[in-house]
Amino acid sequence: MRERLELLRSEGLASIAEAEAEVGLKAIEVELLGRKGAITGLLKTLGTLPAEERPGIGQFANQVKLELSGALVEKRQILASSALQAELAADGFDSSLPGPVGPRGGIHPINAVTRELEDLFLSMGFQVVDGPEVELEENNFDALNIPADHPARESHDTIWVTPEEQRSGDGSGVVLRTHTSPVQIRALRKYGAPLRVVAPGRVFRQETLDATHEHTFHQMEGLVVDKGVGVAHMLHAMNTLIEGVMGRKLETRLRPGFFPFVEPGFELDARCPFCKNGCKVCKGSGWIELMPGGLVHPNVLRACDLDPEEYSGYAFGLGLSRIVMLRYGIADIRWFMSGSLSFLGQFPA
Repeated sequence: MRERLELLRSEGLASIAEAEAEVGLKAIEVELLGRKGAITGLLKTLGTLPAEERPGIGQFANQVKLELSGALVEKRQILASSALQAELAADGFDSSLPGPVGPRGGIHPINAVTRELEDLFLSMGFQVVDGPEVELEENNFDALNIPADHPARESHDTIWVTPEEQRSGDGSGVVLRTHTSPVQIRALRKYGAPLRVVAPGRVFRQETLDATHEHTFHQMEGLVVDKGVGVAHMLHAMNTLIEGVMGRKLETRLRPGFFPFVEPGFELDARCPFCKNGCKVCKGSGWIELMPGGLVHPNVLRACDLDPEEYSGYAFGLGLSRIVMLRYGIADIRWFMSGSLSFLGQFPA
């Protein structure tokens, strides 16, 4: 068998050296190293040899395979270089012409709208802040005046990192943040008042997935704390935000709403920009519920070591995922986290 392997090696190396095109190299490779090639066939018969001969013959066969494979790679490089040189020397070739351009990526629609809104708020004197997505229970609930028996703390709504049997109730439990409000708490404790911040980012909820609900989605929340801040300041900021998102002014209204971290609390609705008499977006009402807001609850200020008799503020939240769906006419929120190139390709850079 050794003599046969040596013969195949010498003949193979000679054939490779004489090959003038990739087609010939491919045929040689299949003939010698393919699944039904000569060397492959010999290796299948290795078990018929005496036990003491098998290691030596097997090692020699692998050496022959590596030598032939290396010769094939080297010959392919030579042929490719020759082909390039011939192309460069041919008439009509202009090396100054631009080469082929590969496909360009784009910005995810949520990131694109987030950047627009960040620029808008920066122009209004706000600071953009960020925080951890894995958050302490104290920052996510306690400091925001969300009581221990609030349904939002239950596992059917919140994704807990700390198992239930290990929660001590002292705020040390760990969750995937359910909103970006903990970032506001961190900012208020770090920088104090006066303060103007917006906090965009991913949040997580236990949700039954459908066209309008996803376990991972995006929010942007704003917080202003200063002396003499009232509802009028909040309404101005929220209307400016809507105008920046939609590209034009929309009629808005405030409705009462309850949220533990604000008092009083409101829901801000905008006149539907897609219809006059009702459509599937506004469900026939002519209004779209866009964002909650309200004046910062005194307990939240106290949790951040601020005197509610001296300071006041407002906070608002914006569902970025929903805003992007409205802007681009996206019918299913699950597309955002799908990673689908067919979807993302609709938003080129």
